[in-house]
Amino acid sequence: MHNSVIAVIPARYGSTRFPGKALAPIAGVPMVVRVLERVRQTRGLALVMVATDDSRIADAVRSAGGHAVMTRADHSSGTERLAEVAAFHSEALADFYLNVQGDEPLIEPAALEALVETMRATAPAARPPVATLATPIRTEQDRTDGHVVKVVTDVSGYALYFSRSAIPSVRAAAGLPNGSGTAAAESPETPHLKHLGVYLYSRESLLAFPQLPPGRLEQLEQLEQLRLLENGYRIRVVVTPHDSVSVDVPEDIARVESLLKQ
Repeated sequence: MHNSVIAVIPARYGSTRFPGKALAPIAGVPMVVRVLERVRQTRGLALVMVATDDSRIADAVRSAGGHAVMTRADHSSGTERLAEVAAFHSEALADFYLNVQGDEPLIEPAALEALVETMRATAPAARPPVATLATPIRTEQDRTDGHVVKVVTDVSGYALYFSRSAIPSVRAAAGLPNGSGTAAAESPETPHLKHLGVYLYSRESLLAFPQLPPGRLEQLEQLEQLRLLENGYRIRVVVTPHDSVSVDVPEDIARVESLLKQ
């Protein structure tokens, strides 16, 4: 089981903004199957599986030749669903677990490989409990969109904070002078980073997650990864040039289909 990685795609039927989102057709293919097909292209994975609470999703995955497992319906996050799989499904025994959200039909396999390779290349004593992906924000729409999660990191590439707000806030953009009296400017050294919905957990950190008390910031931002930061876990951020488009609302489907055609 040395450095083995299993990819798990959590997919529930109920979605506040987009019920039945996992089965929404994208160019004729259910979205969860699109995600499955992308993740299966990733090299170095021992197994790819979908964890769901709905038999319709499981049936769609199995019809496409994929591996699906049923999980409880009362999980408050995808990470908790993953933890159930790791704890109670004998085929899901691994050192690391790759969590790819079921609403990322354009996730790039090369980005997933970079995330896995970063963890494997780090000496065991220095390995972070969790790693995730981010990409430079390229448009003002993404920078200001509350559906697009942003992350800021320290000099070693570890997450300082995740937010739906545009962070870091640039004083010049708000018409404020900086401390020296000159305008602060956007620069390549301080880009806005878009967080991509992908995590790589060590087995220990994944099994510990459901036992952590939900954090105040997690509840305010509605971002589960803040629970880890609030409880003292470090999250390594791997920056990739490969962007992805999450499907949050029905209108996002047309955007994804247009990009697929390109």
